[in-house]
Amino acid sequence: MLSIRKRKQIRWKNWSESIYCEPEDYFRPKNLTALIEIVEKCHQRNKTIRVVGAGHSFTPLVATSEVLVSIDELSGIDKIDRDNNLITVWGGSKLKELGEQLHAHGYAMENLGDINTQSIAGAISTGTHGTGVKFGSISTQVASVTILTSSGKLMDISPSVNEHLFEAVKLSLGMLGIIIKVTLKVVPAYQLVGHSYRYSLENCLQQLNELNDANRNFEFFWFPYTNKVQVKTMNKQEGERNIRPKQHTFKKIVMENGVFLALSEMSRIVPRTAKMVSTISSIGVPVGSEIDDSHSLYATPRLVKFHEMEYSVPAAAMGSVLQDIDKAMKKKRFNVHFPIECRYVKGDSIWLSPSYKRDSAYIAVHMYKGMDYTDYFATIENIFQYYEGRPHWGKMHTMTYDKLVDLYPRLIDFLKIRSQLDHRRLFVNEYIRKLFRI
Repeated sequence: MLSIRKRKQIRWKNWSESIYCEPEDYFRPKNLTALIEIVEKCHQRNKTIRVVGAGHSFTPLVATSEVLVSIDELSGIDKIDRDNNLITVWGGSKLKELGEQLHAHGYAMENLGDINTQSIAGAISTGTHGTGVKFGSISTQVASVTILTSSGKLMDISPSVNEHLFEAVKLSLGMLGIIIKVTLKVVPAYQLVGHSYRYSLENCLQQLNELNDANRNFEFFWFPYTNKVQVKTMNKQEGERNIRPKQHTFKKIVMENGVFLALSEMSRIVPRTAKMVSTISSIGVPVGSEIDDSHSLYATPRLVKFHEMEYSVPAAAMGSVLQDIDKAMKKKRFNVHFPIECRYVKGDSIWLSPSYKRDSAYIAVHMYKGMDYTDYFATIENIFQYYEGRPHWGKMHTMTYDKLVDLYPRLIDFLKIRSQLDHRRLFVNEYIRKLFRI
């Protein structure tokens, strides 16, 4: 008898409200024993399982008509190894709460992205990343993983245990098993000083190497149909911890998100105003500095909903890709006002990582919810693919198996391991079956 509550006839949707599904069963187990029982029952009944975190992916990775499972209740710190700066956490831990918990113990993650609502399991499963040429994705901070396999057994995976699976499990799209625990390599807690500047696009592109070399974290946002760029940098705060009032919270939530939401609605209602809205937004680029604990400063409130496509291209191609995008936008006059987000990620050895064996530039395009993105995304995606772009697994793309095999040298190896660990195809859905020909 399951010790958890089962809900029927629910309708699940992702954060952007672009992906919906009506699972046959939805479970939110209170403990590991209950989760194991769910997996065993599904194995016996030949029902597939997908695990949902915060729903921040824009692709149907977790959408299912069968069994949907949330591991939100399996969260928090499990153990701390102070001798080796390792902390083991439950897979359902949300990045926001995890950052606060680590800080309370004097630790922090070495780098994070700008969204902190994701679970740690979801973040590493999709290749979530921040920015900084010296830092890989969150998956590169993983020291070991414990998964629950399709047979209901726990399996530890690390460089010394089941090591042949380690580079596969660090980015698996949930296809190898349910991530129960993650051991993270952490660093002593630190503060960051963030700066925001206005640049011209030309100056920014000319100084890419200097901006990367001079800053721990560097990213920039280019406003379509303008020559304006917001450059954001972050560097470690040296010396004593700074205690500052949280004035920036009001500014980010009320001013930046609130005003941008109003402008976005105007653009949705009258699409031809997109260029004007982009211009207005570029004029309002904030200039200034702020200091905060690292886990707080990485995070940016995202209250304006949108669709997103993001690709990784070779780092050296950043300028060329943006120049090609500029030409395409001037030619086709897309109704888009969202800035184009540009970041850097260090190469790694993770089999399904978009940064596999190459230092990468990540470029993301967005379209406000309710506005047509099809032609815009298709045109930009062609540019990304011309530069051997690899899609972010949690963002929209139209890649097919034949293209993915050419871009990911270890994809076939990964799928062989998937077949060995889950030969009954318990952890798949229709989207995954089609994408990977499972």
